[in-house]
Amino acid sequence: MRRLSHTAPEPEAPETVGAAIERCAQALARARVHFGHGTDNARDEAAELVFYAARLPHEQGSAVYGKPLTRRRRALIDALLEKRIKRRMPLPYLTHRAFFAGLELYVDERVLVPRSPIAELIAARFAPWIARRRVRRILDVGSGSGAIALACAQAFPQARVDAVDISPGALAVTRRNVRRLGLGNRVNVLRSNHFAAVPPSRYHIIVSNPPYVGRSEMRGLPREYAFEPRIALAAGHDGLDSVRAIFAAAPRFLADDGLLVVEVGNTEKALMRAFPRLPFIWPEIAMGGGGVFILRAADLQES
Repeated sequence: MRRLSHTAPEPEAPETVGAAIERCAQALARARVHFGHGTDNARDEAAELVFYAARLPHEQGSAVYGKPLTRRRRALIDALLEKRIKRRMPLPYLTHRAFFAGLELYVDERVLVPRSPIAELIAARFAPWIARRRVRRILDVGSGSGAIALACAQAFPQARVDAVDISPGALAVTRRNVRRLGLGNRVNVLRSNHFAAVPPSRYHIIVSNPPYVGRSEMRGLPREYAFEPRIALAAGHDGLDSVRAIFAAAPRFLADDGLLVVEVGNTEKALMRAFPRLPFIWPEIAMGGGGVFILRAADLQES
């Protein structure tokens, strides 16, 4: 005879933050999603997903790994994870947040997810190539979300920053981030195709993360990149269309002792073949990444 038990089963223990991170990391790795929009591995992306859903600040780190998650938070984690895997949409477009040079920014599909290695140069205030005290005016060409312009404004509190972009949608995102960070008194947002609508001025630093993906490379990009605005990625046959436009106009806008700082990513070799006489400086990026060059105004004038 089967014995009947009147003992209620023990309730299932709630999932903890740490366990959720591990579960999501394993799922992301199995799905072989592409990383490169703020993180470069499954565990870091899982941590951002879980911390966002649980409304936890990243500063708390592993101290909150033992914190139990409510059913509501667990459901949000599951929903985000499913969308990330099935749609291959970059996580920052699902959470509408990205981190750049210590800043938390709003992002959506009108702008690239900020990830430029230029962030490391901004943190160093472009030393040793220019003295911080001399920097009074900065121009960010193709500002997208405003990440570079806003990071420069934070790094150089004495400077005024102009952020220009051709896309009205991108400029709306930039303005939102300017308001969010309370930098409207020093960051000016302007619609311009490269330098076309920039008023005559001289800048101590002109910085840009322009489109630099060539035609063949565009065809081979992972699915995640299809969510980003094509205008912010594609740059003609060899990926240098925007760089050529910058070279053509930058000398008129750079101060005599100014710097031009541009990211070209995988187009670095094509750039050096196209402009063999320019004395590019290629800073070492300690956190990884590369493809960022610096040119002094005098060298650009003589080219």
